[in-house]
Amino acid sequence: MLEIRFHGRGGQGAVTSVELLALAAINEGKFAQGFPSFGPERRGAPVLAFLRIDDKPIGLRCKIANPDVILILDPSLIRIQNPTADLKANGIIVLNTNKSHAEIRREFGFKHKLALVDANTIAKEVLGVPITNTTMLGALIRATGVVAVESMEEPLRERFGPLGVKNYNSLKVAYDKTVVEEAQS
Repeated sequence: MLEIRFHGRGGQGAVTSVELLALAAINEGKFAQGFPSFGPERRGAPVLAFLRIDDKPIGLRCKIANPDVILILDPSLIRIQNPTADLKANGIIVLNTNKSHAEIRREFGFKHKLALVDANTIAKEVLGVPITNTTMLGALIRATGVVAVESMEEPLRERFGPLGVKNYNSLKVAYDKTVVEEAQS
């Protein structure tokens, strides 16, 4: 089972990302369970969303305490939440940033496998707006292979209608531009 925790801010689409990726996994014949964790937060407040994907039915019904993967839509959350504190030792960090692996490792002390992409720039160029949730799914797929890129096309078209094509294109660009670096000892 792959357990993923999404870190974002209200309005950034973390919950939508979970729903879209869950649909893609289900369309591939996998089992998926996704859910948000938020209270009375408003737009801009930190939000968590959780996703489990497996080849067999998922019996767990709890938050993900020790994720295999964390996806961080907004790097400013690293200082607020310390999202990597409970990441599994062999876990993966998927981060929206325009910084290099060396800069990120130096700034935050990350040792885990690290997948970086400048989703802000890609989203602005492809979508025309800096909304990075679907763009970051391309980075997540590059880092994990959890679903095929092509499996995202249908859920995106269903969710966003005509804008689904732009979102799918943004996801594909991010997939191609994501740079993954193995864990450091």
